[in-house]
Amino acid sequence: MKTWKKVLIGLGAALALVIIVSITVYQSRKNLVTVQTGKAQKQTLAAVVSASGEIKPKTYVNIGANAFGKITHLYVKEGDRVRRGQLLAQLENVQSAADVNATRASLAAAETDSVAADAAMRTAVADLARAKADAERAKLDWERAQGLFKDALIAKQDFDARKATWEQAEAGLAQAQARLAQAKAQKDSSDKRITQNSANLTRVSDVLRKTTYEAPFDGVITNLPVREGETVVIGIQNSPGSTLMTIADMSVITSEVKVDETDIVNVQLGQPADVTIDAIPRKVFHGKVTEIGNNAIVRSTGVATSQQTSTSQEAKDFKVVVTLTDPPSDLRPGLSSTAKITTATRENVVSIPIQALTVRTRADLQPQSNGKGSVQAAANPPADPSKQKEEVQGVFVIRNKKAEFVPVESGISGTTDIEVTKGLQSGDEVVTGSYKVLRTLKPGTTVKVDNTVPPKEDEGS
Repeated sequence: MKTWKKVLIGLGAALALVIIVSITVYQSRKNLVTVQTGKAQKQTLAAVVSASGEIKPKTYVNIGANAFGKITHLYVKEGDRVRRGQLLAQLENVQSAADVNATRASLAAAETDSVAADAAMRTAVADLARAKADAERAKLDWERAQGLFKDALIAKQDFDARKATWEQAEAGLAQAQARLAQAKAQKDSSDKRITQNSANLTRVSDVLRKTTYEAPFDGVITNLPVREGETVVIGIQNSPGSTLMTIADMSVITSEVKVDETDIVNVQLGQPADVTIDAIPRKVFHGKVTEIGNNAIVRSTGVATSQQTSTSQEAKDFKVVVTLTDPPSDLRPGLSSTAKITTATRENVVSIPIQALTVRTRADLQPQSNGKGSVQAAANPPADPSKQKEEVQGVFVIRNKKAEFVPVESGISGTTDIEVTKGLQSGDEVVTGSYKVLRTLKPGTTVKVDNTVPPKEDEGS
């Protein structure tokens, strides 16, 4: 055979081999899916609930007007530190002070009348004792006169005189008893006037005291909306009264935040929290949960649901108070803050990236054909056809270059990872993306792992 024929035969065989290999590679890559993967690994996870709010002192009070009048003196300025009992403000008190003086004078007069009534009563008691003695003596004389007159030892004139004396003494006794009763009534009346004037003095003294304002505790004047010379009024029914100032105890500082209703079930008293303040960047303050509200607050209106007359389907929050353990001295109430509350911590647990977790229905997990007559069972199909739409939580694990669906049970969620309590072991390679692939990936699909970082798109493209 000639040489050129041998060359042609060799080239034909090589071409046929290339065609066969190309067809084989094409068929093998026909159903190939490119995925990104991550490893199941053991680490410490912390579940965190984040909420925003503002800085507030734990104890503060708005001092409102207790009386109507003009402010004559303001003894403090906004930002001043005050001590308990320190004088803060003074309202006009000419009339109230005059009422106190007049009532005190009336009380003094009533007390003097009481002293006089007491003396009169003692005099009446003495007069009654004398009248009793006179009546007793006159009675004895008349009784003796009766015996003597019977024996005809005295004249009828003497007998009648002694009888008249006894009757006069009895009338004097009755008169003394009446004067004593009158003296007792006058004494009781004077005592009642003392009680009445004492009550009036208490009332007008309270009115006078309400024109003077003192600090209820040690703190800082955080708000002073009034000025000297302004007139303040007390609240009437649904109309709020004037607020003179706000005093805050800045020794205990809290961050009052609003936690979403879906997260509040995980928040408990005593849980640690990290608080950041917008006005103090790049610094984290520590604290713990000290108060959890029991009443939901409508997010759009800020009104508690218990105060609404109708039900609402709007988003709701719950108030949570985090007390700072290391507050700076220059904090001011009202500063915006964010609290990250650690609701749970798990150490040395198997975890995977959150995006790897997916769901499939029972029908999706039925044995799938691989195009060659063979099947792969990713999960046992349910015997009851009504459960075909039941969802199963799980991940796709890379085994023998194929994606196998493995049902898992999850625990707490961290920032980027989630705990797996059942179904995986440390070191298992799971599919984490892309999102489009995870949404459509089927069990048993042949995959190609590509964990290279995708190139960034040019700006403006």
